[in-house]
Amino acid sequence: MLNSIFNSLFGCTHQRTTFPITPARKISGLSAPGAIRTGTYVACLACGKEFAYDWQSMRIGEPVSVPMAAPTAAPTTAPEAQPVRA
Repeated sequence: MLNSIFNSLFGCTHQRTTFPITPARKISGLSAPGAIRTGTYVACLACGKEFAYDWQSMRIGEPVSVPMAAPTAAPTTAPEAQPVRA
């Protein structure tokens, strides 16, 4: 509880992060269009924010934007009501 109060007042310090992650290359047809991530990154285990990671200096860099998957098309017509049988 004290940690959540501290984070709400001062923000997350991003001290607990994942091991650097380098995603595999996109295999055509298996991933959602627009959901391609490039480069190595780490994620904060406290708040979930993702940061670029530099292997040369072994340091966390700038925050990265999380790629969004392409929205799926919603049905445009409502299903027809079926008659109720007695």
